[in-house]
Amino acid sequence: MIIGGGPAGYEAALVAAQLDADVTVVEADGAGGACVLHDCVPSKTFIASSDVVTGYRDTEEFGIHSDGLEAITVDAPVVYSRVKRLALAQSGDIQAKLIKAGVTLVRGTARLGEDTLGHTHRVRVRPEDSDAEYSVDASTVLIATGATPRRLPSAVPDGERILTWRQVYDLPKLPEHLIVIGSGVTGAEFASAYLAMGVPVTLVSSRDRVMPHEDADAAMAIERVFRTRGMTILNNSRADAVKRVGDTVEVTLSDGRMVTGSHALMAVGSIPNTADLGLTEYGVNVAPGGYVAVDRVSRTNVPGIYAAGDCTGVLPLASVAAMQGRIAMWHALGEAVAPLRLRTVAANVFTDPELATVGVSQADVDSGKTPARQVMLPLAGNARAKMAGLDDGFIKLFCRPASGIVVGGVVVSPRASELIMPLTMAVENHMTVDQLAHTITIYPSLSGSIAEAARQLMLHDVE
Repeated sequence: MIIGGGPAGYEAALVAAQLDADVTVVEADGAGGACVLHDCVPSKTFIASSDVVTGYRDTEEFGIHSDGLEAITVDAPVVYSRVKRLALAQSGDIQAKLIKAGVTLVRGTARLGEDTLGHTHRVRVRPEDSDAEYSVDASTVLIATGATPRRLPSAVPDGERILTWRQVYDLPKLPEHLIVIGSGVTGAEFASAYLAMGVPVTLVSSRDRVMPHEDADAAMAIERVFRTRGMTILNNSRADAVKRVGDTVEVTLSDGRMVTGSHALMAVGSIPNTADLGLTEYGVNVAPGGYVAVDRVSRTNVPGIYAAGDCTGVLPLASVAAMQGRIAMWHALGEAVAPLRLRTVAANVFTDPELATVGVSQADVDSGKTPARQVMLPLAGNARAKMAGLDDGFIKLFCRPASGIVVGGVVVSPRASELIMPLTMAVENHMTVDQLAHTITIYPSLSGSIAEAARQLMLHDVE
């Protein structure tokens, strides 16, 4: 029994079905869960539309006269309907894949039932189209219920002016002035996308820079781009309350300042969907904040009950959720499996430019936690970047001081989500900078800067 059909749940179901298990997935929203229907897939589709607008920026430099961004109009209902259409299509593809694999899909909710004798766990299922609960006894249960946008009592979303990121796609038109509250990954991505579409954006950040948990050089580079393009960023500013006043919103900051706009987007984190699953009653350990406590093979403290994805609080990435789910099934069904290794997980922020990271962080190196040598190459020195007019961004590489083994990297550039892959492979496979340096890259290419960074870190350059 798999409770939740997002990346953790559906990827786990595919693995379990491949291993000849009898698999049932219970999902409230539809195949793919909130990730596909409301969160990751819609937001990246929306960002894809903003990228099209960005393509009209500074075209005169290339000898192309397009009348610039001022000549571009964005049809918000068409953008939003495309977002929803592609999300539903992706959900449909996942559903078809699950059914083809022999998985039973139930639209509804489920929770752990009463404790039973033997090696099974009773799950109470409530289908969407029926009030009648029924029970299923399963040898293995995976909790994969995800998370929901955090709502603040002083800034209650109304779906019209005060919004969560799941509600923006129902707006009849683009905001006249969007105030984004929260400058983490989600806040930065939406602020970037709306700014690209010509919307005046004010970003309220409670810390001294945007994306405070990301590489400092990378976050500051992206903040410079934001400011250059006209975004207002209020650092060290905490929003105390958001109030709707007619066709405007008023955001009161903790220092008494007031910021007024047409809409406010709340991007203040998520809370795990674990409250109504009967976990505590069943004896499953729940960590502070409501997260299900798991080990590196996705086990809870109760044998046979696993958990994966955002409800575990391990790392809120769809890629990690999917791997947690797969690992859970491989472990439960007796396959050889390696524990989850977060050190080799690549992450990307879909701003413009993008920010991708893998392995050790600058903070790890600066604190002495991880001894490493490093090099940072500005993208502006890369031949392909010059041809494309890319002035912002860099590639940073970390390696072990003695062996030269690559232990981490940061990329700030367009499509950094693709450029990080060779660095991820290097970290995963313990490659050295010498091996990277001896790899022939395309000329001209942005990836050429990865090999160039490696050449600068080769052992014989060390004094």
